[in-house]
Amino acid sequence: MARLLCFFVIAIGIFAAEDPWAKVRDIKSGTDLRIYKKGVKQPVIAKMDEATDDKIIVVVKDEQVAIPKDEIDRLDARPAQTGSRITKETKVSTTDATRSASPRDAVTGSATPGTSSSTSMSIGSKPDFQTVYRRAPAVSAPK
Repeated sequence: MARLLCFFVIAIGIFAAEDPWAKVRDIKSGTDLRIYKKGVKQPVIAKMDEATDDKIIVVVKDEQVAIPKDEIDRLDARPAQTGSRITKETKVSTTDATRSASPRDAVTGSATPGTSSSTSMSIGSKPDFQTVYRRAPAVSAPK
C-alpha cells in the first residue's frame, strides 16, 4: 500500500512539472500577450491579468475578457524589459584654430577654435514574443 501511495505522489509531481499551463499561471500581470484561438487566423493582442486552471483573463483595449483554455491553440508572451530601450549618443567636435576655414581668416586673423556638439536619441525595439503554451494535439483512440 505504501508503495502504491509513493508511486501516486511521484506521478502527481511529474504531471505537475510537465503541465504546460503552469507557465501561463506564472505570467505576471501586465505582460503583453499574443493569443492564437482555435479557428481564428488573427491573434488576440492583450495584457495579462490572471490565469486559472481553465481560463485566462486578459485586458483587450481597456476591456477585461476571459478566454477558456480549451479555445487557445497557442499563447505567446513578451519577456519583461531589462534596462532602458532609449539610447543617447553625444558627439563633440572641436575645430583647430591653426587650420583656417577660409583664406580670408588667415589674412584677418579671425580664425578661432570652435566646439560643436550634437546629441541623438534612439528608441530600440521591444523584446520578441516567446511561446509559453501550445495546446497538445488531440490523441485519437486506437481502432
